[in-house]
Amino acid sequence: MHTVDKSRSLFTKAQDYIPGGVNSPVRAFKAVGGEPLFIKSAKGAYVYDADDNQYIELINSWGPMILGHSHEVIEKAVLEAIPRSLSFGAPTAKEVEIAELIVDMVPSIEKVRMVNSGTEATMSAVRLARGYTGKDKLIKFSGCYHGHGDSFLIAAGSGAMTMGVPNSPGVTEGTAKDTLLAKFNDLESVKQLVETNRGHVAAIILEPVAGNMGCILPKEEFLQGLRQLCDEEGIVLIFDEVMTGFRLAKGGAQEVYGVTPDMTTLGKIIGGGMPVGAYGGKKEIMDFVAPTGPVYQAGTLSGNPVAMAAGLAMLSHLNSHPEVYEVLERITSKIVEGYRDNLNRLGLNYTLTHIGSMYCLFFTEQEVYDFDTASTSDTERFGKYFRSMLNQGIYLAPSQYEALFVSHAITDELADKIIAANYNALKEIH
Repeated sequence: MHTVDKSRSLFTKAQDYIPGGVNSPVRAFKAVGGEPLFIKSAKGAYVYDADDNQYIELINSWGPMILGHSHEVIEKAVLEAIPRSLSFGAPTAKEVEIAELIVDMVPSIEKVRMVNSGTEATMSAVRLARGYTGKDKLIKFSGCYHGHGDSFLIAAGSGAMTMGVPNSPGVTEGTAKDTLLAKFNDLESVKQLVETNRGHVAAIILEPVAGNMGCILPKEEFLQGLRQLCDEEGIVLIFDEVMTGFRLAKGGAQEVYGVTPDMTTLGKIIGGGMPVGAYGGKKEIMDFVAPTGPVYQAGTLSGNPVAMAAGLAMLSHLNSHPEVYEVLERITSKIVEGYRDNLNRLGLNYTLTHIGSMYCLFFTEQEVYDFDTASTSDTERFGKYFRSMLNQGIYLAPSQYEALFVSHAITDELADKIIAANYNALKEIH
């Protein structure tokens, strides 16, 4: 019998000491009902909770574990690094190696600065864009999430949508006024903002594939149109590839779509499971960062030797094993087509989106291409679906507005189990 007594007990205790009992809001299961699982361990395609229940994993620590959990290549690199000390606060050879590899893999990056998270990367990139251009305003897109920096917490995707608060108290009016909101996949909305604020827009930042309002692909010519607009107006184009970087291809979404931004922010996979972020781009922009340039950014643990060892092992493996991406694409396509067959068998017409090893089942019959269309999803029905999948041993992100990630550890046999569970869940909730 499936019981979660230990997780329940831990959650009760956690709420006495941790706000909401969790260290990141979406983990609380608030959007899907019930109480969060407390995870004890993970290996390959599976996670195990405190009650020793086993689940097939489609969150992958929200993206980083593209090779599956406890992969031997990453573990070996970490174990070799640990005895040399956990932190130096000084330059290391590994930093140079991973920087050289990132420049080789990501088309837009000529120089890169390592930080500790995706949030830190996006905050730093925007500050740099402002310093480089001498302009203040920033254009972001409704539903895109760029971490929890103040400038980004305006219509900020999954976390805010899940909690029912599109904007966060604590963000000052002064900060908010410099963030301009455009509609994803609507180039005209961007042009209007640029026209209204001509000469004041420092940067346009977006997830080239929006993964924090489900999984929403850019329409044809949308990214190319942004590139052209930024070139014409002297605006820095920033691709937030914290989620898509090294996941959709070695060079991320910019490689897939053939559009090169001025700057790129990275996180998740780049650390191999350790807390790492990075931002990089054209030399003339990156040389504006201290100590070369006047824009200040620093970090005690930036370039941490253990984190660099894990990240270098991960990126080296992906760079030398391009077949990983072929397997990910094949398995994910199989899952998505299996879902589509299930929907047809049950006479349902929900929307499925997919690219590479990311996908999303939206509980809406509308085409989903932006924040408004994603918001038509039936979140209550998603909650029932989530719980049914969990009871069948499939661990999904506890939010309608999160992309699901397939890892290289998912086999054909496991894909069949996921597809079968999807059918059972859809049948159960209708």
